[in-house]
Amino acid sequence: MKLNAGIITKQLEITKEFYTKNLNFGVTFENDFYLLLHTPNKKSELAFLLPNHPSQHPIFHKPFNGEGIFLTIELENVDEFYKKIKEKNVKIIVELRDEPWGDRHFAIRDPNGLSIDFVTYTPPQE
Repeated sequence: MKLNAGIITKQLEITKEFYTKNLNFGVTFENDFYLLLHTPNKKSELAFLLPNHPSQHPIFHKPFNGEGIFLTIELENVDEFYKKIKEKNVKIIVELRDEPWGDRHFAIRDPNGLSIDFVTYTPPQE
């Protein structure tokens, strides 16, 4: 089984630019109403779909409202990636920090309001 999350948004071009330029995602497929991106290692994909497209069933029509969903992207070295994101002037919502349960992470938002948490797992604090 493979999971592929999808976000319904009017902002396909802005979204494509954000993910490819800031997060080094690649384009797996795109057309005039659908954009499928992949992580740099091609292990995961994220889809974006225009709202109210006539080719799609009505359950895929309503746009994402910017709340209630987050992505977690696991990294080998979150500190290194944090530095790269800061250099690209992407707004950091949660600054890099350690959590007592064993996460070292920071978070940003994409142009659609989707929260993205970048994490390297570390041993829990005792």
